[in-house]
This record gives sequence, C-alpha cells and structure tokens, in this order.
Amino acid sequence: MLAADGLVKRFHSRTGPITAVDHISIAVAAGEVLAFLGPNGAGKTTTIKMVAGLIRPDQGRVVVDGVDVTGRPALAASRLGAVLEGSRNLYWRLTCLENLIYWGTLRRLTPAVARQRAGELLRMVDLEDRQHNSVQTLSRGMQQKLALCQALMHRPQLVLLDEPTLGLDFASAEAIKATVRQLGTEGVAILLTTHQMDVAQQLADRLAIIRAGQLVLTGRTEEVLTRYSRPVWRVTAGEAFSAGQLAAARTLGWPLEQPTPKDLLVTPPEDDPAAIYRLLDVLRPAAIRLVERHQADLAEVFQQVVSGGGEAL
Repeated sequence: MLAADGLVKRFHSRTGPITAVDHISIAVAAGEVLAFLGPNGAGKTTTIKMVAGLIRPDQGRVVVDGVDVTGRPALAASRLGAVLEGSRNLYWRLTCLENLIYWGTLRRLTPAVARQRAGELLRMVDLEDRQHNSVQTLSRGMQQKLALCQALMHRPQLVLLDEPTLGLDFASAEAIKATVRQLGTEGVAILLTTHQMDVAQQLADRLAIIRAGQLVLTGRTEEVLTRYSRPVWRVTAGEAFSAGQLAAARTLGWPLEQPTPKDLLVTPPEDDPAAIYRLLDVLRPAAIRLVERHQADLAEVFQQVVSGGGEAL
C-alpha cells in the first residue's frame, strides 16, 4: 500500500545545506503495521510529510496504493488517513457526528454517505452514545478515538498514526490498540510513529529505525528482538543462594553475576542447549522459582541502535 523509494530532503541553513532525510526507502503492505522510529531530529517528521504529500522530496518518490502521490497533497489525502499527535485533528465546538460529516464531505463523500459512514465508525469505537456531544466535552481518550474515525471516513488503505496512545489512561490506550489491530485484520496498512517503545512492540509487524536521516535498522519485530537478545539466563530462587551454591556454580566456568541475593545471571555455552540443566543440578537443593532466557525488548534495541552500538539490519 505504501512504497517510499529513495527519499531525500535537504534544507538550507546559515552554515550550508542540511540533509534531513538521506535516501530513505520504506514500504508497508496491506494489513501490516510498520513502526517508524527514531530520536528527535532524526528525520521522521520530514519523511512523514513527504509520504503525506505535504513537502516534495528532492529525490525519490512516494507511491500509495499504486498511485504516485509525490508532492501532491490533495491526491495523497484522498488515499491515506492521518491521526496527528495533539489536538489538530478535530474541531472542538462541533459534535462528534458533525466533525465526521464535515471531514467526510471534504473527502468527496455525499452528506448522506458521510452520515452513514460516521455512524459505522462511532459504533466501532463505542462512541455512538456521544455522537451529539461537542468534542471539547470528551475525555482525551474519546477524542483520540474520534480522531481515528475522522482518518477512516473515506476508507483509506493507508493510515499514518502519530503517537496514537500518548497521554491516554490504560483503558483508553488499550481501546486504541485494539482498534489498530482490527484495522490490520481488515487489510489497512498502518505507518506508526511513536516514542512509546512498548506500544510499538505490541502493535508493529515490522520496524524501521532512523538515525541522523538514515535508516539504520529494518526487520520483522520478532526477528529483531531475537537478534538483540543476549545468551544470558536468569535463575531466581525462593531464598538467597548460599555461598556453597555460588561456589558450585562458578566451577562450571561460565560468566556469572548476582544482581540480587535470590537471582543469578549466567551465560552458558551457546553451542550446548542442555548446559542450563547442569547449572540447576549444581544449585540443588535451592528452591528454583524461575528460569528464563534474556529477551530484549524494543526499548533496549532502540537504545543500542540510536547510540550507534547496535548492528544495522
């Protein structure tokens, strides 16, 4: 649904040209969520504006659903929906229904079709009973759900989501995430930008991380997390490990740390899948409560990659 190929954007400053985006290529398939991540100033917003047709790239092109929309905001708007972070998506003094009808007719729906579509979307996000309430009377979570409805009025096959759960309480954030997952099952392609790594990890099928205007990591989420996971095991006991047990564990010759009296971090040989059982044998009779392998989370991967310590994929 989205193919952005070789995007380049330069800006001029007093000290000379600045390359904000340097040959970025990203793609999002139907039904897929791509998390487009990076630190502030990395070039995310500039890239998103080029995808949305708001600024024209110096090089490269943007194709949405088979149509070249490069630097053509009206054409891009007809083929994608966008939910921007903050309160820039809705008119606060209009009701929920009035907002959706207004935005629907702007996207060339007839008033009757816009009203019907608005009703469908309000039911989808459990706001039907609020349709005649003005936006300014809604909670932050309700406003965000309504903003998502606005982006979906013309049934776009690509949706840009910028910080969709920022500032929401747990229940509201879960409702937004559930809606995003539902859109994926309906074949909608989603380009997600967020600084909330837990949200990106939960929703994204694939990741793309940008640093200083360049892509430094791309890949399927589970593959990236596996690649950055360390061959370290955590063993947790019901009570503190004894000096004798620690001495026995050290005889195995593996790297060993003890972050708490009840926890051990060990690195057995990677080429010996059964090695962890030898450790458990020498720790007897300790009451072992938990044995788990280290699994990297997206926050850890992101930190490594943007600091330059991670390996690009």
